[in-house]
Amino acid sequence: MNEKFKNVGFLPADMLLPQGCDMEKWSVVACDQYTSEPEYWDGVDKLVDTAESTLHMILPETELKSENVQQRICAINKNMDNYLANDVFGEIDDSFVLVERTLKNGDVRTGLVGVVDLEDYDYHKGAGSLIRATEGTVLERIPPRVRVREGASLELPHVMLLIDDPQCTVIEPVAKEKEKFDTLYDFDLMCDSGHIKGYRVCGGALDGIAGALTSLSEPEPYNKKYGVKDKPVLLFAVGDGNHSLATAKECWEHVKKTLPAGAQHPARYALVELVNIHDKSLNFEPIHRVVFGVDPDKLVNAFLKYYPSAKIGEGDGQKIEYISETGSGFLTVEKPDSGLAVGTLQNFLDQYIKENGGNVDYIHGKHVVEHLGKKQGNIGFLLPAMGKSELFKTVITDGVLPRKTFSMGNACDKRFYLECRKIK
Repeated sequence: MNEKFKNVGFLPADMLLPQGCDMEKWSVVACDQYTSEPEYWDGVDKLVDTAESTLHMILPETELKSENVQQRICAINKNMDNYLANDVFGEIDDSFVLVERTLKNGDVRTGLVGVVDLEDYDYHKGAGSLIRATEGTVLERIPPRVRVREGASLELPHVMLLIDDPQCTVIEPVAKEKEKFDTLYDFDLMCDSGHIKGYRVCGGALDGIAGALTSLSEPEPYNKKYGVKDKPVLLFAVGDGNHSLATAKECWEHVKKTLPAGAQHPARYALVELVNIHDKSLNFEPIHRVVFGVDPDKLVNAFLKYYPSAKIGEGDGQKIEYISETGSGFLTVEKPDSGLAVGTLQNFLDQYIKENGGNVDYIHGKHVVEHLGKKQGNIGFLLPAMGKSELFKTVITDGVLPRKTFSMGNACDKRFYLECRKIK
């Protein structure tokens, strides 16, 4: 462990990067994207074919319920071992990676890839840890991911952590000095998903990052900043990939039980990208819902009964737009049971599906909801966006948000797998 970062939960790491690969084929989008668009993943599979790629080391969520999922997990673990044995990777030690991600719209998002100490992370409701989930964790989604990670020799991150740094003291000073650092990669991402460039940050450049993180974690200015008293410091909020980070935590808890007291193990840490919530490129997008296998008119009527103050049409209260084969419009709830429309809708859907069947998917992008919602037996719901300035204060004072409340950008702008790290 780099001692300068001992008390801040985010550290430089020993990382692996591919050598001599076609980088466009190597790097693929996070596994939890395009879950209702298997044709996307079919296209990626055709593009990559047998080339060395992170595609061969991840399990897209579209395949989580497939009949041959266990065989796919075994193949993933074997591919990782083969890549290590065949010297696919080069190693950089005790470093961060400064990432410049040019999004599809031309905006540039800047981040730092490093590791978090899982001892400082807790995804449970009411947690007071340094690193916390921002949204409710769906516990049944963790075991399938554990099956992938527990036999894996490598981890590939799509976790994005957020830091509330309005004075831009942690990441931005490093970005201003980027020309002093070695360039690690520089290429266009597949499927018209923008461009990515990475720089190695090491040596003396680490000191400024450690000092800035330490200052942000000081309790007195922290409590003053958020107008609270004696609240435990929330330094990092999980923006994307909460279930993946929760999986890493579960796997570490299992490994820890097998170790002698005080023993060090790479599974204690998880590779993530850190982004300032004040990055100008960072926009909070709503995560919409599509419900499959239901009678849409029956569901709408059930919603109106579930919330007696609800009505069809716009008015005073929380507004939720719906789209189905039989019609579209707005549901307005004058007296909701949640402070956010997403919570009001999700509370109803959880109960309705439990009693009537059907299943819900979480969708990024309005056009996808419109396309899927109009299909027979489906209904789509379009939700309003949450302001990003509300996030930290809300989590500090109220705890985690309803699950799948927000997304940081569209699917094509999500984190792509690239860096790897040994966890055995």
